[in-house]
Amino acid sequence: MNKLWRLARKPPGGWPVAEDFAWSEEARLEPQAGQALSRTIYISMDPYQWGRRRGGVEQPGDVCHGRTVAQVVASRHVSFEEGDYVFGTNGWQRFGLTGEGVSHFNYMHPRKLDPELAPLSTAIGIMGMLGLTAYSGMIVQCEPQKGETVVVSAASGGVGQVAGQLAKLRGARVVGIAGKAEKCDFVCDELGFDACVSHLDEDFSEQLRSACPDGCDVYFENVGGKVYAGVLPLLNKNSRITVCGMISQYGNEDGSDARQVWDELGAETFAQHNVAIHNLFVGNFVDEYQDAFLAEMGGYVQDNLVTYKEDLWEGLERAPEAFMAMLQGGNFGKTIVVADSE
Repeated sequence: MNKLWRLARKPPGGWPVAEDFAWSEEARLEPQAGQALSRTIYISMDPYQWGRRRGGVEQPGDVCHGRTVAQVVASRHVSFEEGDYVFGTNGWQRFGLTGEGVSHFNYMHPRKLDPELAPLSTAIGIMGMLGLTAYSGMIVQCEPQKGETVVVSAASGGVGQVAGQLAKLRGARVVGIAGKAEKCDFVCDELGFDACVSHLDEDFSEQLRSACPDGCDVYFENVGGKVYAGVLPLLNKNSRITVCGMISQYGNEDGSDARQVWDELGAETFAQHNVAIHNLFVGNFVDEYQDAFLAEMGGYVQDNLVTYKEDLWEGLERAPEAFMAMLQGGNFGKTIVVADSE
């Protein structure tokens, strides 16, 4: 039997609730010619998934989308054999099909994984689209230089922790923004950031200004809202911003366009300081940069030059709970659901 979560309804707005998802147990599909069937091991929980659901990309009745690591259990596909580990998009289900006639998310082509090179879970984390997102925004778009000050919001999250460490490896001074004290401690003590301030503190803006005495040259935007408002006054001449996400705004119910508000708030500062704004969509970087990223990041991982934290949730049945917690700051590290043991 296949166990899975389907989108129960078009979300009415705000943050996700349990009623948005429907649990189902169904007969599993069998692979046809040109297809492989795989058993899901890890499922990635990412903020963009909520945008797909609220925006209608996923329709009620669809299996909830998600990047996955899985193991092939039956194959009629020329590239995959039984036992192979694969990166793909099985979504929130125990078994999924790969190959001809199967819709995959845009640029994320299924590929075999070598468990000897890196832990399998890293394929949906630091060695996957998450890592490439951080690399594309920080290294390709913003090009941090030695001695510059880089600010990373959601610094203890999956993308933020990688983006900040990449900037450190380029010689920048890196300041993180996170929530609870334990997250800020992790960002400094484990990730090696130079400072980290909590957006939960009443004097957040003052703390951030103190942590950035020379202003901000690069800002990696994951949050928006008051965090963004705190960074704006610190932007230096010719600073750069990569807009990866605005997770604090994903639950807005007032119908406002979060990006329009973001642009309007910063317009005067951007013009006065010649700030370069980069919109970050990782799919635009796969063909040109994925191989270089994997080679560089693989070396960092093997040489212990980067570290990463995963927030593991055991059991496919907990997928909605993990997803809701991730969106509202209840995670600590990269959120992954362990759908089945390896």
